[in-house]
Amino acid sequence: MKKAILLGAAFSIFISAACLSAPDHPSRQSSGKQSHPQATRRVAIAGLGIESSTFSPALTTEEAFHAKYGEEVFTSYPFMHTDSALRKGAQWFPTLVGKSLPGGAVTREAYESLVKQSLDLLRKNLPYDGLYYDIHGAMSVVGLDDPEGDFLKRIREVVGTKTLISTSMDLHGNVSWRLAQHSDIITCYRMAPHEDALQTKRRAVGNLLTRMENGKGKPAYKAWIPVPILLPGEKTSTRIEPGKSLYAQVAPASVQEGIVDAAIWIGYAWADEPRNHAVVMVTGDDKAKVTATAEKLAASFWKVRNEFAFVAPTASLQESLDKALASNKHPFFISDSGDNPTAGGAGDVTWTLTEILKRKEFQSVNGPSLIYASIPGPEFVKSAIAAGVGKKVEGYAGARVDARFAPPVKLSGIVESIEYGDKNAEVEVVVKVGSVHVIVTQKRKPYHKEADFTRLGLNPRKSDIVVVKIGYLEPELYNMRADWLLALTPGGVDQNLDRLEYKRINRPMFPFNKDMPAPDLKAQLVPLSDAK
Repeated sequence: MKKAILLGAAFSIFISAACLSAPDHPSRQSSGKQSHPQATRRVAIAGLGIESSTFSPALTTEEAFHAKYGEEVFTSYPFMHTDSALRKGAQWFPTLVGKSLPGGAVTREAYESLVKQSLDLLRKNLPYDGLYYDIHGAMSVVGLDDPEGDFLKRIREVVGTKTLISTSMDLHGNVSWRLAQHSDIITCYRMAPHEDALQTKRRAVGNLLTRMENGKGKPAYKAWIPVPILLPGEKTSTRIEPGKSLYAQVAPASVQEGIVDAAIWIGYAWADEPRNHAVVMVTGDDKAKVTATAEKLAASFWKVRNEFAFVAPTASLQESLDKALASNKHPFFISDSGDNPTAGGAGDVTWTLTEILKRKEFQSVNGPSLIYASIPGPEFVKSAIAAGVGKKVEGYAGARVDARFAPPVKLSGIVESIEYGDKNAEVEVVVKVGSVHVIVTQKRKPYHKEADFTRLGLNPRKSDIVVVKIGYLEPELYNMRADWLLALTPGGVDQNLDRLEYKRINRPMFPFNKDMPAPDLKAQLVPLSDAK
């Protein structure tokens, strides 16, 4: 895996150099090849990103996307600072880029508003030689299938088919045929957890500029292979086998002569749409190499399908707590995985916290120390503010959105800290109930960095147990853990997929149909975006 990452990094450096040294061309040809002088190449940026579960009752509204406009968009791409080669490689026209915390399906009103704003902004600066389409790929919209494909089709109706479009995605996104057709170059992360997110976005921008500068324009071939596998990210992490070796093949495959990029998408397991499944795509100019590479990657993926396992040992919540209490390894992390807000859970399921507070071991202030992160409770936060730090507070939190598994949880304890200003939580309160330090937030927030805790006066490294609404541990927490269990708890992103009622995914699908016949993994060539 390290070798693959180094190859990817080296390729990114190559791309940046190419942006400075590639020759200019005097005219644009009707084939879609971009040959404007460097100073006049016109490139737009647009995109919406969210991972949204259709198995959660939560709905995502427009404000959750924290939309950025114009020059503000560049703050999301540190590799495109003012003096960077990529920034100087074109005249840029950023429109709207919105990124939301994972959550429930997006309301149709929010989606249409954000899309309309994006299209209106694109119309203001037509024409464009290129466009960078920055998406996650797992957005669900109420009453609409394949929103990322729909959005890109509508972008095409504005910018035309000659504009070169480069798409970057999360490897947990979904690549429909429509999205593949309207994208000219497409790539995704190669690591889970996504430590290469910015590297991937940089690669997508670099690919776009390089194809304009070298006059080659749209890659001649796009091989698309749907792989009938649907697994959660916690079973397909690149930290462990077989994901580690599978994804190690991608970077070397992508730098072959005649290939522009290669990618494997795991897909998003917590949405019930026909497009939700794994996909392999390879783009390039050498037909034989593009198709053979895609088929090799797809065959490798299918071959190891039975080897995927959870990234950590799993257990019920009761078993997890029993083992953590008996352990001498601290901090002992437990993932409250079923309501993970980083995967699309509502974030306010109270079932796990309710069960923790029932345990006698935690009911004394001198019991084992446990941090619980976190539960939203805006009314409780108001009460805590009114009481003040060091004072007793009592009230209810959670289950305002997802009360299917437990009602709001009653909390009675001492306010330890109150913090303001977090982008997502807005206000955070720590209340100590027995020996449990419960983080209650104004709005839901994932806790995946050490600073998320220390700014609240908590020291997770010295806690006996840390329970986090998360699936696989993000890098800082992973490096901090002394031991770790992934608790199979209920929620909108339940890791036990058999408990979810899929009605619309394509079947047969592994692992739901374990004895399914071998699928046809022959490469399908996607028409170019300007094909008639």
